[in-house]
Amino acid sequence: MNVGIVGIGFMGMIHYLAYRKVRGAKVTAIATRDAKRLAGDWRGIKGNFGPPGEKMDLGPIGRYDDWREMLKDPKVDTVDICLPPALHAEVALAALAAGKHVIVEKPISLETGDAQRMAKKARDAGKLLMVAHVLPFFPEYAFAREAVQSGKYGKLLGGHFKRVISDPTWIKDFYDPRGTGGPVVDLHIHDAHFIRLLCGMPKAVFSSGRMQDDVVRFLTTQFIFDDPKLAVTASSGVIDQQGRSFTHAFEIHLEKATLLYDFCVLDGKPTLSMPLTVLTHDGKTKQPKLGEVDAFAAELAEAARAVKTGKPSELLAGELALDALKLCHKQTESVRTGKLVKV
Repeated sequence: MNVGIVGIGFMGMIHYLAYRKVRGAKVTAIATRDAKRLAGDWRGIKGNFGPPGEKMDLGPIGRYDDWREMLKDPKVDTVDICLPPALHAEVALAALAAGKHVIVEKPISLETGDAQRMAKKARDAGKLLMVAHVLPFFPEYAFAREAVQSGKYGKLLGGHFKRVISDPTWIKDFYDPRGTGGPVVDLHIHDAHFIRLLCGMPKAVFSSGRMQDDVVRFLTTQFIFDDPKLAVTASSGVIDQQGRSFTHAFEIHLEKATLLYDFCVLDGKPTLSMPLTVLTHDGKTKQPKLGEVDAFAAELAEAARAVKTGKPSELLAGELALDALKLCHKQTESVRTGKLVKV
C-alpha cells in the first residue's frame, strides 16, 4: 500500500509515524499548504497525547502544496485524509474519482449526507472507503470487544464510557460546527462508534449537557435499545481544567464479569488510573497482560490488509462510521431540546 497523506497536522503526523511500523505500507507522498511542514519542520505540531512535532527527514517522499496534484501521482494508490472534518468529503470524493482507495480520519464527515455520498462513490468506483476510528485497536478496547462478541463472560448487560479533555486551546476552530464539528463530533464520536460496534444501533438517545455557542461542550447520554435491560451510558466533552488533558475509561457489565479500565494524561504524564481489570462473578480479580500495542499502527495495518486482499474491514467500515455520526447528531439534538430523540 503506497500512501499519500493529505494534511500534516497532529493526526497527519501520528499516521506518518505509525506507517513506519506497518509491514506492506509506506508513505510515498504528503500534501500540505504549510511550507515549513512540507520541508520537514514539524516542530509546531501539538496534540493532547503522543509525541510533540520535530524535524523530520522526509527523504524521497513526494511533496505537494496542493492535494489535487498529489492525486495525479501514479505511485500513490491510497489517500489518507487527515484534514479538518469539513474538508473530508471534498477530498475523499476526488480521491475515489481518481481511482484511489481512501482512508479518512474520523469523523467520516460533518454531515450524514456527505458521508452517504462518500460511501456511494466508493461502491461505484470499486474502491475501499475506510474510516480511521482507532479506539477498537487499543488493546483494552480490543479485549472488551472480543469478550462481548465471544460470549466468554455471558451476555452484555450494559456499561458506562467516559472521554473527557481539557480545553484544546491550540485548535482555533474546535467549537466551530462547520470546522471540526465540536466536542461531540470530534471527541465523543469515538465512544459512539464503539457503543454501536458492541451493542448495535440504539433506537433512541436521551442526552443532557452544556452548550457552547452552537455546539455541545459536555454531555451525558443514555442509549435506549430494544432490549430494555441493556443499560448503556456515556459522558464526554470538555471541562475547565488543564491538569488532566485527556482521559478515557469504561466499565462494562457482563453476566459473569465486569471489565474496568481508566487512563489519563495527568500533568503531562500518561497515567494508568485503572489497568484493564476483570472482576468475575466468582469473586476473582484478573488483570490480563496485553503487551505493547501501537493502536494507530494496528489500525493502519488493518487498512493495508484490506487493500492487499480487497476484503473490506468491519472495524473501518464507512457504514459503521456513518452510524456513529448519526448518533452524535441525535445526541446533540437531545441536549438542545431536552427530549428523548429517536435514532
